[in-house]
Amino acid sequence: MEHPVPGGLWGEKEEEEQERVLVSKHMWRPCPTARRRLRVCLEWVKQQLFHVGEDWYFLFILGVLMATISFMMDHLVSRVYAAHRWLYQEVGDIGVLKYLSWTLYPTALATFSSGFSQSITPHSAGSGIPELKTILMGVVLEDYLAIQNFGARVVGLTCTLMCGSSLFLGKVGPYVHLSAVAAAYLGKMRTSVTREYENKFKQREMLVAAQAVGVATVFGAPVSGVLFSIEVMSPHFAVRDYWRGFFAATCGAFMFRLLAVLSSEQETIVALFKVDLTIGFPFDLLETFFFVILGVLCGLVACAYLFCQRWAMVAVKRNWLTAKLLATDKPVYTALVVLLLSSITFPPGLGQFMASRLTMKEYLTSLFDNHTWGGRAPNASWAAEPGGLWQEWDHPSATIFGTLAFFLLMKFWMLILATTVPLPAGYFMPIFIYGAAIGRLLGEGVALLFPRGLHPQGPLRPIIPAGYALAGAAAFSGSVTHAVSTALLVCEATGHLGHLLPTVLAVLVANAIVQKHQPSFYDGGIIVKNLPYLPPIRSRHTASYRVVVEEFMQRQVVALAKGDGFQEVLGALDASSDAEYPVVESAESPTLVGTVSRAQLVTFLQSHEHPQAPPGEKVAPAGTLGDDCAIEPVMLQFSPWTSLHQAYHLCQLLKLQRVFVTRCGDLVGAVGWAELRKGIEELANPKG
Repeated sequence: MEHPVPGGLWGEKEEEEQERVLVSKHMWRPCPTARRRLRVCLEWVKQQLFHVGEDWYFLFILGVLMATISFMMDHLVSRVYAAHRWLYQEVGDIGVLKYLSWTLYPTALATFSSGFSQSITPHSAGSGIPELKTILMGVVLEDYLAIQNFGARVVGLTCTLMCGSSLFLGKVGPYVHLSAVAAAYLGKMRTSVTREYENKFKQREMLVAAQAVGVATVFGAPVSGVLFSIEVMSPHFAVRDYWRGFFAATCGAFMFRLLAVLSSEQETIVALFKVDLTIGFPFDLLETFFFVILGVLCGLVACAYLFCQRWAMVAVKRNWLTAKLLATDKPVYTALVVLLLSSITFPPGLGQFMASRLTMKEYLTSLFDNHTWGGRAPNASWAAEPGGLWQEWDHPSATIFGTLAFFLLMKFWMLILATTVPLPAGYFMPIFIYGAAIGRLLGEGVALLFPRGLHPQGPLRPIIPAGYALAGAAAFSGSVTHAVSTALLVCEATGHLGHLLPTVLAVLVANAIVQKHQPSFYDGGIIVKNLPYLPPIRSRHTASYRVVVEEFMQRQVVALAKGDGFQEVLGALDASSDAEYPVVESAESPTLVGTVSRAQLVTFLQSHEHPQAPPGEKVAPAGTLGDDCAIEPVMLQFSPWTSLHQAYHLCQLLKLQRVFVTRCGDLVGAVGWAELRKGIEELANPKG
């Protein structure tokens, strides 16, 4: 039995507590008048700054922040790689020490990258673009844009890049993910500063700008960064997001190249892979035939690469040994693969036929060299110049054609194997270099066949193999990613526009071949990871206009009536795991009136009594769904005669995961991504 506390004693305690609170307030909040004036001044400054729109400031911060991190990452990687190169040279001619210094360095860094990033978050491995594409399609991926991914990606990606060309991986994909995480965090800061309600549309606008920033701050190419992000990341793009992407990408690219000037790496702002193609006659008109052949060659190789890469990703998951290592000991799997790759690239071994001592940037610089390697004169001043990067491709026992062909053959399967390693890494730069090697090989062959040009009787107009390397880099990387903007990217990254038209032609030919037979590299990642995915409808499938929703919709839909109570709601939750449930007028009149989320139904059950519960466990009297739950109106409905083509594009445009089908207002079915995928696959592969 509880005894009441005397009123006098209780009142004294309350007064003492109030006095203590007042004293503490006066002690820790001095000068109330000055603080009030300062608060008013800050509020006025914020209003003036945000008078033109607060988006400008946050997009500027996003671009500058990502450019600074990208530059610092590249600077640190170059310093560490220079130290590794110095160590390799200082060990002398002792073969064992040279081998250990070459292999253990990337193995240790890659193992640390895999172990550290996986210990922080499981979302840090891989490129990150497949998951980001899924998010932009309206799918919610938990914790993928959490701030802890940022630190794990930065540290892990830096260690991956320090491995150099032995691992042969880049930074574009993870850096786009980093930019998206930073944009999501800045979006939360924006809502706290402006005191506005955070909505998914504003978040998506920041993510769209973050894609362009991620590409622009890697290559220093703002225009192609925006176009590449539009092509790769989203099938539908809102024009209102166009200026956001360009503004943030321009700020990022300018800051990225400005930091190179401030650090005395460059005298002025120039292209990242500046080439010396100062020629008055870049290509002959008849050379367009060879650029078409280059596009066909890149398209065929890209088809084989995409098929083998997806097969390898599935194979390592099905094999009992690799599956066990990837499930329990990812660093061990990483160490074994990197040890194998670095052993193959060991310079005194097979690496001497692959120019393995070059860095990723030096690979591109050498392949874009303005001189013709195969027909060089022995007494040419540039051929005798010591320290030329092209000399890494010149081996006494093999010709230039032999080293380039061996490089392409070996890097084909080595790059596929590297994509299975669970660490933060990008895959665009490797395929960019690989395409440049294809173009260089073809260009050197054409230059050897026609040393004076395609018109031997006319003036001397030699073949420029570097132009073929530019077109090959754009064609192969563009076909693998299903993008055409790589033609502009290669021009922005090198500062050369003389071969723009043949480069675009090669990219279009390669894309025409690959898009007909293989999904893109990032769509393949979505398929392998079992993420929600809608295969594209090709323009040649005109039957998509004749196939209607009624032929493939889900007919058995778990629905609730407005008058349903505890028992009906409990049965609906047990029968289906949908995120939202349709609500009809009644069981006799199935007119669709709206939807209710699963979370609301769970709250409804928790706040109402079970019909068979003991009297002591009653929470609230019985109620109905229509009275106690907020029924959301339906934004879009399909009719049974809506075509597959319309349903497909509406779901993509409005980012809808599920749409209900009604006939004269009555609920008759539902269409989700699974039903759309089924309809598309049956359309592409009709039975019988």
